[in-house]
Amino acid sequence: MTRESRARYSSLYEINTRVWLRRLSRAAGKPVTLADVDDATLDDLARRGFDWIWLLSVWRTGAAGRAVSRSNPAWEPEFRAALPDLTEEDICGSGFAISAYEVDEALGGRAALAEFRARLAARGLRLMLDFVPNHTALDHPWVSRHPDFYVQGDEQALAAAPADYCRVATDQGARILAHGRDPNFPGWPDTLQLNYANPTLQAALMAELAMIAEHCDGLRCDMAMLVLPDVFRRSWGLTPPAFWPKAIAAVREAHRGFTFLAEAYWDLEWELQQQGFDYCYDKRLYDRLRHSDAGAVRAHLGAGLDYQDRLARFLENHDEPRAAAVFPWPRHQAAAIAASFAPGLRFFHEGQLDGARVRVPVHLCRGPLESRNAEIADFYDRLLGELTKTDTFRDGAWSLIPPRSAWAGNPTWQDLISYAWHARDGRDYAVVVNYSDHRAQCHLRLPFANLAGRQFQLIDVMGSEVYHRDGTGLIDPGLFIDLEAWRYNVFRLNSVGS
Repeated sequence: MTRESRARYSSLYEINTRVWLRRLSRAAGKPVTLADVDDATLDDLARRGFDWIWLLSVWRTGAAGRAVSRSNPAWEPEFRAALPDLTEEDICGSGFAISAYEVDEALGGRAALAEFRARLAARGLRLMLDFVPNHTALDHPWVSRHPDFYVQGDEQALAAAPADYCRVATDQGARILAHGRDPNFPGWPDTLQLNYANPTLQAALMAELAMIAEHCDGLRCDMAMLVLPDVFRRSWGLTPPAFWPKAIAAVREAHRGFTFLAEAYWDLEWELQQQGFDYCYDKRLYDRLRHSDAGAVRAHLGAGLDYQDRLARFLENHDEPRAAAVFPWPRHQAAAIAASFAPGLRFFHEGQLDGARVRVPVHLCRGPLESRNAEIADFYDRLLGELTKTDTFRDGAWSLIPPRSAWAGNPTWQDLISYAWHARDGRDYAVVVNYSDHRAQCHLRLPFANLAGRQFQLIDVMGSEVYHRDGTGLIDPGLFIDLEAWRYNVFRLNSVGS
């Protein structure tokens, strides 16, 4: 299996580009752009086995967005929590208040991005970038030239909801336009809301997408559900035609195999998948893992693979708190095993693999210096080594194993989450996690063929345990599991003897 053959289950690594390059520049003692990233750094990304590198925030942000970020008192406490020694220069404006889909010159510009992409491709890695469909920066060229591309307001709207509207100067005179927003929260003051009910705007966005797709292999689409017709109507009282099916189809017609990842919430993942997205965020799994609810995790993982294969499983990203900060050790390990060995896209975030605890707001271009947690780093080295280099976990068949009571009156089977992985070459694995704060037992009836009458060695590839078991007993009553709180096994089944 080569990376170019595009495994069924791949892995993505998110990098906060501005913060990352600032850190590399500090280490090098000179400015580092995307063109200057050293081979050893890229080799390390390839060594870990990732398929995708998502560069967050490469696009140009304008002076208007920076001014809002630097002056908004509501945001400053979050910035200072991440950087106690915060300076104005550290606040470069939100990477989602885009003034143009041009690579920021501080990152090296378009030529540097092209060189970086080519160097990734030489290592079997694909590049993902951002697309922000819902809004633009306050100083995007469209604001002056095409104010009709935006949701309009009036004096009454501005007076009633001053956080959701603003007055702007355009080539056609002063206008009152809406800030981009999630309908559940006030508007983002550094953005303006695009109007999907305007067909000319949709055509312009499709042209933008065609241009962006020339520079990458996939796009992560910010808050993708906000432009769905029903959501847009509820938010703005306007009914647009569907955008995603025609936009995605147009990009794929020009770039076969181009990948779309949706940031998605509100149980709209299936709808976005049907509109063409390859993957959608799985926030529901993340929330259930945070709430330590093994039964809810199992229920969620009971959905069909036509849905699950197209979910992106994560324990953190730039919007969520750091996993090391919200999942205490060793619960962190249990959550990582449960999420990473589920089907779908395995999604990791820069800093997660070293145990970083401080989430860096997307308005900042510098992050804190945090020491590497050796225990967490060693765990993720072993985890990625298995996930990304074992064909069974990249292209095998996954199924949920229902845990069964170990004996009458013992309810702790409910705290266990277990999977089977089967490969065409017969290399089978059983994964089990005790997702609770107490000891738990169960039986697992392994669903693999040709177990009866044979002997097997069970080797925990994420630990040191080795057991010898009769295959018939693995079917009925099943493999006996007895795990301490938050512990796990990833067993490889090796046939022994005849």
